[in-house]
Amino acid sequence: MEAELKKPLFRDLNPEDEEQETTTIESVCMNCFKNGKTRLLLTKIPFYKEIVLMSFNCDECGYENNEIQTASEISPKGCKIVLNVNNAADLNRKVVKSDYSAVKVPEVNLEIPAKSQKGEVTTVEGIIQRTITGLSQDQEARRKEHPDTAKSIDDYIEKLRHILNIELFGGFTLILEDVSGNSFIENPNAPHVDHNCKTTEFIRNEDENKIVGIYEESVSKEENIASEKENILQPIPEDSWPLKELEGEVLQFPTLCYKCRSPCETNMKMTSIPHFKEVVIMATTCEVCGYRTNEIKSGGGILDKGTRFEVNIKDKEDLSRDILKSETCSMSLLEFDCHVGPAALGGRFTTIEGILCGMKEQLQGNTIPFRDSADEETKEKLNQFIKNIDRVINLDIPATLILDDPAGNSYIQSLADDKPDEKLKIHHYERSFEQNEELGLNDMKTEDY
Repeated sequence: MEAELKKPLFRDLNPEDEEQETTTIESVCMNCFKNGKTRLLLTKIPFYKEIVLMSFNCDECGYENNEIQTASEISPKGCKIVLNVNNAADLNRKVVKSDYSAVKVPEVNLEIPAKSQKGEVTTVEGIIQRTITGLSQDQEARRKEHPDTAKSIDDYIEKLRHILNIELFGGFTLILEDVSGNSFIENPNAPHVDHNCKTTEFIRNEDENKIVGIYEESVSKEENIASEKENILQPIPEDSWPLKELEGEVLQFPTLCYKCRSPCETNMKMTSIPHFKEVVIMATTCEVCGYRTNEIKSGGGILDKGTRFEVNIKDKEDLSRDILKSETCSMSLLEFDCHVGPAALGGRFTTIEGILCGMKEQLQGNTIPFRDSADEETKEKLNQFIKNIDRVINLDIPATLILDDPAGNSYIQSLADDKPDEKLKIHHYERSFEQNEELGLNDMKTEDY
């Protein structure tokens, strides 16, 4: 019984996993209103999140329908992805599009509102083709009843088909804006920087939170006064819990495993990094799947300026430098045109060698989306990049590591006592509007395209 309870609910999609089965339920066919069958599969997309695949089939009329729904918690931020489609390869990029994704193609004034289509795993070309299919429905009836409207739709369909001919049209821009943060466009050159695609995150406002089903509990003024009178919540008296006692205390709170979503415990402890600031270290171990994770969060607020660190890795001393990468910090390896976003490795307190090993482990652990379906050239690029990381760790080749943290909460140890050493550069800069937006410091989002 204990072994049965410790099976992960969401497992990696694996044809050799005999225990991973679909759930079949009877449901009403929306075409003929007779009973059909819906099959549900709970699985995970690597480096993305848990999903529910649904497939409906009606034996009576032959109607079929396939959908995808996210099954994990809502991302804390929304995302906006802007892709410049310049060639046929860009049309074949795989896309994960949630129910909350709004799609825009400014060149042809195409706009698909959020929640007007179900979530799906498709391609860039598939999004356009699905739009053409939707517009083509009932065209025969329109030509008889409303010929002018049908002619306008036919002209627009021809325009959509025209933009798919990249050589003639010259390319277009695809914009996905998802308030749930659950959309994704494949980078065919991963782990190198995707120069044709830009992803930005934004803090949802109150109306957008309501769209994804997040509601803040509203408390009336009378209820607040009553709560104060009943002394339900009392402020902690000053000096009642000294910082030294807090630093020595290990706190625990329940959470869900990041990998299999099973219940587990997270240990949290506050500590101080010399010459930097207080940080909160969190460690989680899952007894079901054995997954372990360590994460670190800054104990201070957002600084007035962002910070950029640049260090040349040439010898063992450089690999042994302490490094704090916060959850808002992106990382780059200059010589390999590699850029790692803030969410990829999370917050970590380790060494430069440790952060490089962490990057290598993620790449080797098949955590790149759609890696199994990638072509041989893409796989070879990924394997070559992993070999280059090994060469840097073994000091066979030099490399330049860059940490860029707009919140200013990251740190690289200097080998000098009171200033940056000759191989370490530190630059403080003013944040851009977009960076303030990602940190939740702006009242409004970037202007619409």
